[in-house]
Amino acid sequence: MAIIEASSALLVSVLLLIPLLITLIQKCVQKQNKNLPPSPLKLPFIGNLHQLGSLPHQSLCQLSKKYGSVMLLHLGNVPSVIISSAEAAKQVMKTHDLSSCSRPQLHGPKQLTYNFQDLAFSPYGKYWREIRKICVLEVFSVKRVNSYQSVREEEVTKLINSISHHSTSSPGAAVDLTEKLFAFTGSIIFRTAFGTTFKDTNFCDEKLDDILEEVVIFMGSFCAAEYFPYVGWIVDKISGLEQRRERIFHKMNDFFQRVIDDHLSPGRDKQDQHEDIVDVLLKIVKEQTGFGATSLTINNVKGVLLDMFIGGIDTGAITMVWAMAELIKRPKLLKKAQDEVRTCIGNKGKVSETDTDHLQYLKMIVKETLRLHPPSPMLLRETISHFTINGYQIMPKTLLQVNVWAIGRDPNSWKDPEEFIPERFLDSFIDFKGQQFELLPFGSGRRMCPAIHMGTTIIEVGLANLLYSFDWKLADGMKEQDFNMDEIAGHSLTICKKTALNLVPKKPF
Repeated sequence: MAIIEASSALLVSVLLLIPLLITLIQKCVQKQNKNLPPSPLKLPFIGNLHQLGSLPHQSLCQLSKKYGSVMLLHLGNVPSVIISSAEAAKQVMKTHDLSSCSRPQLHGPKQLTYNFQDLAFSPYGKYWREIRKICVLEVFSVKRVNSYQSVREEEVTKLINSISHHSTSSPGAAVDLTEKLFAFTGSIIFRTAFGTTFKDTNFCDEKLDDILEEVVIFMGSFCAAEYFPYVGWIVDKISGLEQRRERIFHKMNDFFQRVIDDHLSPGRDKQDQHEDIVDVLLKIVKEQTGFGATSLTINNVKGVLLDMFIGGIDTGAITMVWAMAELIKRPKLLKKAQDEVRTCIGNKGKVSETDTDHLQYLKMIVKETLRLHPPSPMLLRETISHFTINGYQIMPKTLLQVNVWAIGRDPNSWKDPEEFIPERFLDSFIDFKGQQFELLPFGSGRRMCPAIHMGTTIIEVGLANLLYSFDWKLADGMKEQDFNMDEIAGHSLTICKKTALNLVPKKPF
């Protein structure tokens, strides 16, 4: 009797296992038939996370040399395709742009963006199309950016006066140009977004720019729940990440609400004469114009403001720091750039934004800097539907990462790719406006950064005035060949120069 019962139990077990085995076999066959991109061997549970290192864009560039410009990684449980060539990037951002223009709904940014009510992290859909239209037409249009010219001119004057004072009071002493340039871009973004009311005030016993810096740093933090959907939240809770996110969100939200309440106050004293970004967005909220059938809410306004700080401050400052670092290592190029600016400007005393239109070598320097040092080296997307790249199947809900840093150093696209040679852009049609895929610091297609004009305007006028107003040299007798050009992960998703840029300024006149 016991033998019969055991046999019956075994038979039932086998019958139950057969469907499972069939499913596993089908999945294996489907995987083989999908022709997925080549992939490095993955470890159990963590996949290929261990291969990213502290500077993922560099590690992924090295892996792509072995596995190709379209490469599949498994980041925990998340499949991720890495794009590392201009040709493959064109297929993603142009040929299959509509199929790959969404964003993954990441746990980290979700709360901070008011459930993806911003532009940068919002998934593709009706809301994203409407908020992008507002940003393109109302917030970052050429006309709107030009209306803030007086703000940028005032901040340029403050920057130059600050360095001049340092040079006069401490002759021969180095100035921390990294700190100066982050303060410069930060002040411009603050005044453009909020006016002058809040920049230098304390809020909850903290400087407001410190609060926003904490937000930006958190955006770049490792969140286990994004890679391990079912258990990652436990890690985040134990590590204190969830509590930290709650604390940061409430401070940020209280700050934004205070700014908005101030702008809505009937007796508000506008210290800047221009209409700032909060004014523009609140006007749309009030009139409900330009937002389709959906109403723009206060949380939408807060989401857009958050994007300005995530993308606005770092991009300009990082690019200017890298440009000055590359030039200080090459005295001949530095002199050539200064000669152009000083010949063009003469004794006017300051470079205006209209002057930069005539500074062609300066523009080549900016392009070359963005080629070698894109502020955001990896552009993040998520696929909406199935398509193929180079014959490889790309499935829906796949994380796509375009390695802009690797593309900018690809020998198939650039001669002497590791060398800083601004002259390579002489008589070249290549630009960074998303049409040439060898140079993609601001992306391309539907997800292209809408604030290009604002960002490049700040970079060009800031850099031009540094070159015009001062002669520069390395501190403490350092030689050009000993100058540290290493990278380090910066705020959010950016890459900064590892060490501060300490240079000695001297007035040339």
